[in-house]
Amino acid sequence: MTERKKLVLVDGNSLAYRAFFALPLLSNEKGIHTNAVYGFAMILMKMLEDEKPTHMLVAFDAGKTTFRHSTFKEYKGGRQKTPPELSEQMPFIRELLDAYNISRYELPEYEADDIIGTLAVSAEKDGFEVKVFSGDKDLTQLATGKTTVAITRKGITDVEDYTPEHVEEKYGLTPLQIIDMKGLMGDSSDNIPGVPGVGEKTAIKLLKQFHSVEKLLDSIDEVSGKKLKEKLGEYKEQALMSKELATIMTNAPIEVKLEDLDYQGFDREQVVAIFKDLGFNTLLERLGEESGETAEEDFEDIDVETVEEITEDMLVSPSALVVEQIGDNYHEEPILGFSIVNETGLYYIPKETAIQSEAFKSWAEDESKKKWVFDSKRSVVALRWQGIELKGTEFDALLAAYIINPGNSYDDVASVAKEYGLNIVSKDEAVYGKGAKHAVPAEKELADHLARKAAAVNSLRDKLLHALKENNQLELYEDLELPLALILGEMESMGVKVDVERLKRMGEELRAKLKEYEEKIHDIAGEPFNINSPKQLGVILFDKLGLPVVKKTKTGYSTSADVLEKLADKHDIVAYILQYRQIGKLQSTYIEGLLKVTRKDSHKVHTRFNQALTQTGRLSSTDPNLQNIPIRLEEGRKIRQAFVPSEPDWLIFAADYSQIELRVLAHISKDENLIEAFTNDMDIHTKTAMDVFHVSEDEVTQAMRRQAKAVNFGIVYGISDYGLSQNLGITRKEAGAFIDRYLESFPGVKAYMEESVQEAKQKGYVTTLMQRRRYIPELTSRNFNLRSFAERTAMNTPIQGSAADIIKKAMIDMAAELKEKNLKARLLLQVHDELIFEAPKEEIKILEKLVPEVMEHALDLDVPLKADYASGPSWYDAK
Repeated sequence: MTERKKLVLVDGNSLAYRAFFALPLLSNEKGIHTNAVYGFAMILMKMLEDEKPTHMLVAFDAGKTTFRHSTFKEYKGGRQKTPPELSEQMPFIRELLDAYNISRYELPEYEADDIIGTLAVSAEKDGFEVKVFSGDKDLTQLATGKTTVAITRKGITDVEDYTPEHVEEKYGLTPLQIIDMKGLMGDSSDNIPGVPGVGEKTAIKLLKQFHSVEKLLDSIDEVSGKKLKEKLGEYKEQALMSKELATIMTNAPIEVKLEDLDYQGFDREQVVAIFKDLGFNTLLERLGEESGETAEEDFEDIDVETVEEITEDMLVSPSALVVEQIGDNYHEEPILGFSIVNETGLYYIPKETAIQSEAFKSWAEDESKKKWVFDSKRSVVALRWQGIELKGTEFDALLAAYIINPGNSYDDVASVAKEYGLNIVSKDEAVYGKGAKHAVPAEKELADHLARKAAAVNSLRDKLLHALKENNQLELYEDLELPLALILGEMESMGVKVDVERLKRMGEELRAKLKEYEEKIHDIAGEPFNINSPKQLGVILFDKLGLPVVKKTKTGYSTSADVLEKLADKHDIVAYILQYRQIGKLQSTYIEGLLKVTRKDSHKVHTRFNQALTQTGRLSSTDPNLQNIPIRLEEGRKIRQAFVPSEPDWLIFAADYSQIELRVLAHISKDENLIEAFTNDMDIHTKTAMDVFHVSEDEVTQAMRRQAKAVNFGIVYGISDYGLSQNLGITRKEAGAFIDRYLESFPGVKAYMEESVQEAKQKGYVTTLMQRRRYIPELTSRNFNLRSFAERTAMNTPIQGSAADIIKKAMIDMAAELKEKNLKARLLLQVHDELIFEAPKEEIKILEKLVPEVMEHALDLDVPLKADYASGPSWYDAK
């Protein structure tokens, strides 16, 4: 049996470039750019898995000057300078190759292509099967019966294999004729001139007739077309030189030998160390390293005591505390157990032991006994369901880590611990499993895991507080997020009362409306069909009714919302279909969805506020998502009728900030026109229309105000000319001109936008008025769309983030006022810029004065903050 010999040759520079430009500009916590290394590692792993080489080499270019420059000084002259963000990653790519035990080689005066070409020819003679990987189609000239050339396509791991048959099929040429093709058409990426006016199609046509550049130039008279004939005659020498430049050398004076390229596998320890250092958790998981951790048995042993009886001497201050629940909905999930770590030891306390212990309850509720936790809100809520009020949570590792870098997603203690160099605890998934394999382990393993979590929180405290101090974010953490977590915990535990019967009646009304729309649509269509089937709907709209096709999908016509909106004025049926869909969504998502999560015993919903999720600092809510109830449709607004006070003779009181983002923009930008408008309590959209259209206040039309409003809010949310054109139904050119006029009218805003982007590029992040940061690595992306998005993010995050911080501050101040004034009123919800309370009727007059006053003085700005309020028997009525 013949011994299998397979040589894999890789064009290192080409694939590094491909990886760099295919992926967004990633960086790890040390600020090192990593996208090229990450992409290269992905390519490498797939290559080894698919090809299983016996021998392997990665070739690199040795420098800018090669022997080809003596033939043509301008060779590769048009190339842009390598981005420094890529250059800094090349040493890591070489280090990675060494860890993989893959040979690498470069040769002064020669290119990687020449090294690859020479080794490919030599290996073929020695009976090897050869596979070449590159992003450069020049190498397809090396394809033979024994050598396949894989060229990367979209992304980084998708390749197209070029064999002689594939080259023939694609171009109608042999692989060696690729050199002739380049000689005729040139190659702009390498600055090979070719023959001006000869493109790929003409080159292929000529080569099919004359076979080579030399034979073509010897037979110019036989070429059809006077102009082409003249060009070939005039640029004869240039064509020959271009062919020479495009020819890969197959006898370069390389010193590396085939036997030196033996591949025996990678050094797992080294590769894992590099992946960990660079933060490649996904690749670590592919190696079976569970998000960057070693297996639990590799952790240092810990001495954890399982507590059968709680004594006061183990409940000292401070202590790291873990209240263990698994699963997202901590209002429903049972507590599995507790762990406490402090100067006296590491303890695991079974759930019943803790819950039934007066000593534990007393300690938990003692404000003076300081607790360090991971996710204080969750811990507070979980214990409250057990009748224990957790107090004294002085440190929250989740909130601290989130403030330091809101771009990272932290789902458990291990994810934070790993980021800060603590290899002490496994991810929850590794212990509990996931999906069908999810299970609680034996008590000994559970005790060890929980104690490790508490030990990690204990060790993280100093590291995280130091980072907060360095970032000037200690105040944001201590005075805003930490106290807010307790307020949100109270709001979640309290829940909001739902009028279930009212909700059910709404559901019946919507079902009747859906039936009515269905009949109308079928009547117009002339036949019954499934309106929810895109395929059947497409047939009706485009085949039967003959509406113009806007977009097609793999399975047929697109009937997406944006397509239907473009067709709304073409046929009556479209408006009914849009209405039908909106009503259907209200019925399924909001009516049925709300009924599903309403507790049967109390008729309350207990939404979960996500405090450590968004990069702007805004709160979001889950199960149910109360921030997403659509209020543009009257039917959507009516859903708020189902949210009612939980006590008889109480009312709902709601207050919301008026145009808070625009007021923040006025303050941050110091724009005199904006400041004047808000200071004089003018309608800001009318004022904008006056300035942009150069008209007086009484000349502003509704259309002008609508356009001004779209731009005002567009500026806050990072509008583009395309986005504005879609909002207003105008052309991109008109939208662009409108934005330009706006920025001329508000020069302070224009200056702010430019300065915020420049500052973000220098620092790598933007900040809110309260020092909340958002890192934006995409600002240096070579990808125009990514970079444009990043620039808009740099402009709007300080505005949105500051607005989010202000309402959080108002919630804290309001909670303090309610307590100080001994009011019964309760804060129930925060939805965008709105706070919703329930209160006895006799307290409404007090709230009408107190709530706006607190909200309007949450933060001092150069313009006044303004809060509007209303009250009524339901949330709907409080408008």
